[in-house]
Amino acid sequence: MAFTYIFKRIEKKYMLTQEQYDYIIERITPHMHPDRFGETVIRNIYFDNTDDELIETSLTKPVYKEKLRLRSYGIPKADSTVFFEIKKKYQGVVYKRRIAMTRDEAYRYIESGELPENLVGNIPVEIDYMIRRYSLFPKAFISYKRLALVGDNDPELRITFDSEITSRYNDVRLESDAPGEQLLPAHTHLMEIKIPGAMPLWLAHVLSEKNIYPQSFSKFGTAHIRRKQQFLFNQKRYKMASGF
Repeated sequence: MAFTYIFKRIEKKYMLTQEQYDYIIERITPHMHPDRFGETVIRNIYFDNTDDELIETSLTKPVYKEKLRLRSYGIPKADSTVFFEIKKKYQGVVYKRRIAMTRDEAYRYIESGELPENLVGNIPVEIDYMIRRYSLFPKAFISYKRLALVGDNDPELRITFDSEITSRYNDVRLESDAPGEQLLPAHTHLMEIKIPGAMPLWLAHVLSEKNIYPQSFSKFGTAHIRRKQQFLFNQKRYKMASGF
């Protein structure tokens, strides 16, 4: 298996209530249809180092930032296709480069540092360089239910809706169903509009009708902040119990 993919686009995020979600779905249905994945559960392993360098840098909102993750659509078996992805953002434009391999090939690479021999091109080299440069290892597991739509007349227009976003820092394997922490309130949906350039006028009208505006939200960033807050809380409680 030797697939590579390159994306360059603008991504805008919106936090929707259930009422806003229902309204948006109704209004965009005449213009869009489910992509090849449709409704699925996306499972990710995010990589970082012992200093949390990548996510800490990302949270400062720099002009340039990057992250690495391993993604599956649904619960992967040993021979299921998964995707190693480098995602970079520079001056508001997102660049995503990814390669496909089987789940067990990905795990062998993580454990041994040896890429599958059938992978060619620059992307495997970039991923390998990034892992070695930052000393990256699997850090967090994040999953969510996703509905993915694509434009009827514009296949480069994509809108995704994520809900039940769950994170955990133990047992980060893609196939594990260990419990995690919910990052959003119930009946809240994260909408992402992904376009190569300007937003279609009809879509801009749909958003303005309900006063829906973009806002910043990072799944990995939110999980990281929650984890830090929990650590500080536990540390404070320990000190109080110890009399320090």
